[in-house]
Amino acid sequence: MNNEQPIIVGLDIGTTKIAVIAGRKNEFGKLEILGFGKANSNGVKHGQVLNIDETIKAIRSALENCFASNPNLDVSEVYVGIAGHHIKSLQTRGDIVRQVTEEEITQKEIDQLIADQYKTYIPAGDQIIDVIPQEFTVDNFQNIPNPIGYGGVKIGANFHIITGDKNAIKNINRSVEKSGLITKDLVLQPLASSSAVMGQEDLEAGVAIVDIGGGTTDLAVFYEGILKHTAVIPFAGENITNDIKTGLGVLKTQAEQMKVQFGSALANEAKTNAYITIPGLRGMPAKEISVKNLANIIQARMSEIMDFVTYHLKQVGLENRMLNGGIILTGGGSQLKHLIQLTEYVTGLPARIGFPNEHLAGGHIEELAKPTYSTCIGLILKGYDDFEHNRKMFEKEYKKMDVPSALRNSGTEEVVVETEEEINEKEMNRRKNLTGFWGKFKDRIIDLFKEEEDKHL
Repeated sequence: MNNEQPIIVGLDIGTTKIAVIAGRKNEFGKLEILGFGKANSNGVKHGQVLNIDETIKAIRSALENCFASNPNLDVSEVYVGIAGHHIKSLQTRGDIVRQVTEEEITQKEIDQLIADQYKTYIPAGDQIIDVIPQEFTVDNFQNIPNPIGYGGVKIGANFHIITGDKNAIKNINRSVEKSGLITKDLVLQPLASSSAVMGQEDLEAGVAIVDIGGGTTDLAVFYEGILKHTAVIPFAGENITNDIKTGLGVLKTQAEQMKVQFGSALANEAKTNAYITIPGLRGMPAKEISVKNLANIIQARMSEIMDFVTYHLKQVGLENRMLNGGIILTGGGSQLKHLIQLTEYVTGLPARIGFPNEHLAGGHIEELAKPTYSTCIGLILKGYDDFEHNRKMFEKEYKKMDVPSALRNSGTEEVVVETEEEINEKEMNRRKNLTGFWGKFKDRIIDLFKEEEDKHL
């Protein structure tokens, strides 16, 4: 166990379930799961917290289950996923003229460029969640992924500013705080899911990550190593369950059970002569339900979701086989039978299921390798991105620190070295004890990310 790494906790507040996962990276860079808990979610609809009390109950219940799995765990700060069709974005351009042009471009200047974007005008009632830089420019050089180390007079970048409804964000933060936790950062769910199921080669080949959850389907499109587009589609697993409930006249729990056990996303693949027997209510006769009818209902809704995916790919001109990596399906809804075939048929792109297991160390609970937990695992990975970035920033600043003149002028060289070692030791202890030491930076250069408003929704 690598005790120098912090324990990072992801909290996925979903429409059907709330999951808490605590993890720490081992010496091989893989996540060791130290605690896991989940609970049914009742206060969330389409990714938005509508009933705070119910959500608090569910978060506490998931936390208790997490502590039951590891009583020694101490959870205070969490990375929380955010979704819902209130999420919007706008594109901006930012430039700064450098003060000291002889020196190389530093992280501090990039942070300044990003910080300036927080002053952008956004509609009343909205709040900036994230500012994500895409390609940078330095003087006449364009499409630079990372300008640190370049020299030049003017540095600029295109940005995507992700915004969300103030009240929706407040409801999430309130629910987390009243559960006795601190929100370390809000991370867009499609961004979290992507980091859990996508490898470097996917990023280069170009892929669309489609995370089919309970209340929303999250989309993130990557092309040429850059995140080009995101969307939150307000249809997902819950809608399919409700369609089955209404279409076949059954209870919601029965509809969910039928979807999971007998459901298929392709009606042609369903057996014509197969039937499901549902017990009648209060002495009513039992119902015979055709498996083919069930598949027809599921296919209709799933086709609609995939039509939205195709629409968004067209928005960014990436629908015509330009994504060599195709579509990666993840989330609980991706486990439907024959969904890969339906996705390939509707979008015309190759598809596969994305599992978060490549980032997990061996010996984890088998359930956690399911696509259902992609967002939660991704939240921990995003937390580690922040931690690594902030540590590098701190170390750079620390190395620049001058030895005070009082120390420099008194005693021998050995004394100064000894003092530095003491400072280092104290700092390492402080890191171990205060994993929350690292401040919240909003720099997302590596995981570039974009969201465009669904104008038609």
